[in-house]
Amino acid sequence: MACNSNKQSHYQKLASKYFPYKLTTDLSGLSQNQKKMLPYLFKVADIMDSLFWEVAADGYQSMIESLTDKYAREYFYINYGPWDRLNGNKPFLPGVDNKPLGAFFYPIDMTKEEFIKWNNPLKTSNYSIIRRDDNGKLTAIPYSQAFKQQLQRAHDLLLKAAQYADDPDFKHYLQLRAKALITDNYFDSDTAWMNMKHNKIDFIVGPIETYEDQLFGYKAAFEAFILIKDTTWSKRLQKYAPLLPQLQKELPVPEKYKAEEPGSNSELNAYDVIYYAGDCNAGSKTIAINLPNDEKVQLLKGSRRLQLKNAMKAKFDSILIPISKILIDPSQQKYVTFNAFFANTMFHEVAHGLGIKNTINGKGTCREALQETYTTFEEGKADILGLWLITKLYQNKQFQTNLMENYVTFVASIFRSIRFGASSAHAKANLIRYNFFMEQGAIERTPKGTYKINPDKIKTASDSLARLIITIQGDGDKQKAQKILEKYGNISPILQKDLQKLDSAGIPIDVRWIQGLNVLGLNN
Repeated sequence: MACNSNKQSHYQKLASKYFPYKLTTDLSGLSQNQKKMLPYLFKVADIMDSLFWEVAADGYQSMIESLTDKYAREYFYINYGPWDRLNGNKPFLPGVDNKPLGAFFYPIDMTKEEFIKWNNPLKTSNYSIIRRDDNGKLTAIPYSQAFKQQLQRAHDLLLKAAQYADDPDFKHYLQLRAKALITDNYFDSDTAWMNMKHNKIDFIVGPIETYEDQLFGYKAAFEAFILIKDTTWSKRLQKYAPLLPQLQKELPVPEKYKAEEPGSNSELNAYDVIYYAGDCNAGSKTIAINLPNDEKVQLLKGSRRLQLKNAMKAKFDSILIPISKILIDPSQQKYVTFNAFFANTMFHEVAHGLGIKNTINGKGTCREALQETYTTFEEGKADILGLWLITKLYQNKQFQTNLMENYVTFVASIFRSIRFGASSAHAKANLIRYNFFMEQGAIERTPKGTYKINPDKIKTASDSLARLIITIQGDGDKQKAQKILEKYGNISPILQKDLQKLDSAGIPIDVRWIQGLNVLGLNN
């Protein structure tokens, strides 16, 4: 695909939305065995990457060969296909059809109605792909069969990696995760992952998040993170996890919506991430992790919250600070700090474990009931409850902070996340919050086009929004969720004008990683 100079400048502008950043960390604390393990983990991660390409851009990967413009190629790789994840998944290359809502987890000619009427117990599994048989009828194929060769290879590599594990719990997890990849049964390995306490290296791998499936939100996409624990920061975080059961009881919702008790084994730890692959590397990059997603494991064991410190710092320095200098009122810019950004992100992940996982009226899990709206409301719940947690812990003298720093940094980050685009659950959640806060007077736009935070009103608005989201989840009320999206999920002309200021200033929307064994100074 030939590109003229105008097109080249266009693609260069697109690629500049992502700030390049090297993913490195100090590996001197790793043992020789751990260093020998890393290449195996990188190989498994690359298999997850290739599997994500299959469900994200099936049939389109070959387009890369026709792109003569290096920036068009770069943007294709960033987005894992020819659709712009920061622009509602619209095609950024000529002659490309719109991306299917269900990506390529489903036949592209399948309608929602056809799927709903189809009677097959595997159809809603997170780990099945939907295809048509020789007679044109829908069939559900377990991942372990559909991707048998690649997953068997990943299984074998994980077992080899396990041989170099110094920590017995980590070794056990790697062995069980290898088995899970070829059986589609992830419960045992998720539980084993929760039992790990002392491993310096962590490896998150497999089909995990369902963001890529925007048709129903059922299908989990393949991804991998390779992480190195920051033991100093992790020790600072440990005291907050045991507080979850009591905090659950204090949520600003009626009793029936907080009857579930979060697992008491939840953990908070800080990491430097050295590799992203697959789903987590597509478009905007996550800076914190809350897993497992399995509600049964969460209720039994709790969850682990992993703060990706070096990734956070990359976004704070290159994106959040420049945004605040343009959109936050000069009188409050001093309150935008990295410590507040770290805390807000940390308590966002803590908040995923609070609230409700199963509907109160027999509609199944909240995820099943809310379908494609679930991820937006779950991310919105975590954001707003994270801020509620910080306020509550501060009031109880269990967390030392300057609340204005948390509030102002929180609002500045709303603008950062809205820019992820309409296809992002995180962006939609932040857009709902922006419009709700504006309506409640928690934030106000000054005549100069900057924003000021009202600390008293933001507390009240946070409680109200938390109550609204949790009750929608508990009721499994998809219709109400859609109405909230219609009311609050739109970009007003004024907000659009403000976001354009950020684009005109050349502020990147997100980061892209320069990563790999060579970046770390390790040989393949």
